[in-house]
Amino acid sequence: MTIAAESVPESTAKLKRELKSAEARRRAMALALVAPLAIFLLLIFVVPIGALLTRAVQNPEVADALPKTVAALKNWDRKTPPADTAYVALAADLTTVSEGEAMGALARRLNTEIPGFRSLVAKTARAMPLADDQGKALTLTPDQTRAKLLELDERWGDATYWQAIAKNSSRTSPFYLLAALDHKQDAFGHIEATDPDEQIYVTVFVRTFVISAMVTLFALLLGYPLSYWIASLPERRANLVMVLVLIPFWTSILVRVAAWIVLLQTEGLINHGLMDLGIIKEPLALLFNRVGVYISMTHILLPFMILPLYSVMKSIPPTYQRAAISLGSHPFAAFWRVYVPQTYPGIGAGALLVFILALGYYITPALLGGPNDQMVSYYVAYFTNVTINWGMACALGALLLAATLVLYGVYGRFTRPKVRVG
Repeated sequence: MTIAAESVPESTAKLKRELKSAEARRRAMALALVAPLAIFLLLIFVVPIGALLTRAVQNPEVADALPKTVAALKNWDRKTPPADTAYVALAADLTTVSEGEAMGALARRLNTEIPGFRSLVAKTARAMPLADDQGKALTLTPDQTRAKLLELDERWGDATYWQAIAKNSSRTSPFYLLAALDHKQDAFGHIEATDPDEQIYVTVFVRTFVISAMVTLFALLLGYPLSYWIASLPERRANLVMVLVLIPFWTSILVRVAAWIVLLQTEGLINHGLMDLGIIKEPLALLFNRVGVYISMTHILLPFMILPLYSVMKSIPPTYQRAAISLGSHPFAAFWRVYVPQTYPGIGAGALLVFILALGYYITPALLGGPNDQMVSYYVAYFTNVTINWGMACALGALLLAATLVLYGVYGRFTRPKVRVG
């Protein structure tokens, strides 16, 4: 009896160990199955976004190219020209960095602060090291170095140029983010608005959100009745119509945009048709303006509104609306007060999907819109491909990403089910 009683706890402990081992193996198997997707998302999604956010605040050009100058300007009051030691440090740094990528990056960065700074840096770097008329390197005192640099270019006596160097001495800076919001830092680090004739990006952001909101509204106005009609069809006919709705997904955006150019141009099919019907006497301006952008973007994004609406409407029993009518409600009142509220999840999902996709559109406004119809994505592409200003491109992208996340948070706040217990 004693042996049997003692064996019970041992067998129980052994069973627990086996259960834990089996559970650990099951968890390891689940993690192994999820690992490829997690690694894929990390490499394709998380890492690029992290790099985007990092590049938006990176400012290493001055610190990398002019380390001695940055150190010499550390305690400078930024009101008067710096001490002679700063001129010595600048000459030493430009002697070291006179060639290579660091020199080009430094010149580009400082030129964004003061137009013409690029030529000043390049001119001074070419003269390094300081030498006499025979090309022999000179051994100069600090005040002599200062005099030589001022002789080379009198702009080195202007404190404004030194302020630009001192202001960018840190490896991180809000410069690009502030510029994307039409603001800047003065020589002492205070934030202020840029000059009115230089304020363009806030207008571009507002334009981007207005275009996206209007396209979302048009897609909802067109997609809601179409989705309602498809949901009321027999299954076979509904499937056929859905195939027609999905056909644009199988066509390149460039092809669809080219088709709209053919339709909307002055001598296009739409203008010819309206003139033949006597509706208009002169061709309408439908291309290279906001009208063409709205029409084409609504057409391209319409399926993204129809799909979530149709999936929600298909699950709504028609008996609810019939019951309301049988109880004396007007058919429109029954539709508006009984049916429409049940489609709010589909409206929210479709509107969010269309709006977020519209925020990042580039090809359609670029080909069908005018200069005043370009969105944020156009300027991201411009800074990436034309001026090679990755900091500004990443700042615009980061602000657009932040706005999208805020929008998604607001959507989640208003669509979260309100469950109360008790």
